[in-house]
Amino acid sequence: MAILDEPVKGVVKVQNYINGEWLDSESSRILDVVNPATGKTIARVPDSTQAEVDAAVRAAKEAFPAWRQTPPVTRTRYLFRLKGLLEEHFEELSRIQTQEHGKTIDESRGETRRGIENVEVPCGIPTMMMGYNLEDIASGIDEYVIRQPIGVFGIIAPFNFPFMIPLWSAPYAVATGNCVVIKPSPEVPLSQKRLAELVEEAGFPPGVWNIVNGGTDVGSRLVEHPDIAGITFVGSTRTGKNLYAKCGQLGKRAIVQASAKNFMVIMPDCNVKGTVPALMTSFFGNTGQRCLSGANLLIVGKDDKFYDDFVKEVVGAAARIVIGYGLDESVQMGPLKDFAKKERVIGCIESGIQEGAKLLLDGRKNFKITGNHPDTCFLGPTIFEKVTPEMKIGCEEIFGPVMSIMRADTLDEAIRICNANPYGNGNAIFTSSGRSAREFQYRATSGNIGINIGITAPMAFFPFSGMKNSFFGILHTQGQEAVRFFTESKVVIQRWL
Repeated sequence: MAILDEPVKGVVKVQNYINGEWLDSESSRILDVVNPATGKTIARVPDSTQAEVDAAVRAAKEAFPAWRQTPPVTRTRYLFRLKGLLEEHFEELSRIQTQEHGKTIDESRGETRRGIENVEVPCGIPTMMMGYNLEDIASGIDEYVIRQPIGVFGIIAPFNFPFMIPLWSAPYAVATGNCVVIKPSPEVPLSQKRLAELVEEAGFPPGVWNIVNGGTDVGSRLVEHPDIAGITFVGSTRTGKNLYAKCGQLGKRAIVQASAKNFMVIMPDCNVKGTVPALMTSFFGNTGQRCLSGANLLIVGKDDKFYDDFVKEVVGAAARIVIGYGLDESVQMGPLKDFAKKERVIGCIESGIQEGAKLLLDGRKNFKITGNHPDTCFLGPTIFEKVTPEMKIGCEEIFGPVMSIMRADTLDEAIRICNANPYGNGNAIFTSSGRSAREFQYRATSGNIGINIGITAPMAFFPFSGMKNSFFGILHTQGQEAVRFFTESKVVIQRWL
């Protein structure tokens, strides 16, 4: 496909999808959706009203009894059809993500693939949802557990993975017999719009899968609605903590996946040739806008020559990253989502300079955009050294293409530095030593651990974990834990006289 082959044409009017119908919002508040690479408005999305949230929840509640009674094998057939449609429209879905978010087309393809995998896994729900039993728990008495769906769930999604993240939850929810109301980020509603069109084409009954567009007020109404049984949320720690507390107060289930500050630990015995490319993807992929991005590069050992040579390799590789519109196949890093996010990252860079970190690569100016595009949202890779864990750039989430380099004399010290940070999402170690790898995986307080892996993203059949201020809850999205979250265990004890 040519770079100009953009699936989103003109300015799209985004509607809500409620009870199997596409409906205009009555809200007077309409937000622009802007392609950050071109600066062009590609859609307008409503900040929906409370009445529209209520209508979506009511539709889901009314659809629940019949959907719950639909046999699991029948429910999964809808998912099989949806998976086939997603495969058929794979490239279109990927290009929509690049248009609305700014990530490169290869990154969008990766996101689409991971999303489809999360539709594929719950196709096995007839097995995954099985309970267990034991006869003769006492004389003539048997006992067993059955897993039952609960009702209506709200799914509140972030901007950074517009297609994939709702699919960490929604397919598992509907496969187990629940109904969903999805609130996409108003910054990137088009991926979920297209997904819902394919859900409709797959034949899902009205009310099972609903979308209500909007911002914070729409999310708050979902959390507070008395007919919502639980919420899955991905976003900032500050918002997530408040949401989790509110769900606890209201007696709702919640999965809250939040902010991160990930450490990439470099041992002197690492394979440098294989490590440096992995670090480029980790730190600068998705323009640093993901909770699994590398943030702090922590180099272990007192060998100054290894340190200097390694940092030189890293800076050289980062300086060669090709920046531009993500639909250009040659581009390796796209823009930040909007100008405000760029300004925030620049503020973090300036903070690092003020706190005494040494700027090795200045992403504010040392980059060139491929193609004729405005620089409004673009920023180049930035690398600091002489960063301490106490500096703002060393301890707070930046959510942009910034690498902070630290040093530790020993692995023990490196693990202490990692664990002292309030977040624990996706730390990694690069080493040729099995002993070092095991020590790190055993002691590092992080929900996801990488060993010679820069992006610790679990496959769909494993849970997406998190610890400390990166996660609030007990069960996680994806796989068996998602099945447990979206079902209640009913214990039956029976005796026949």
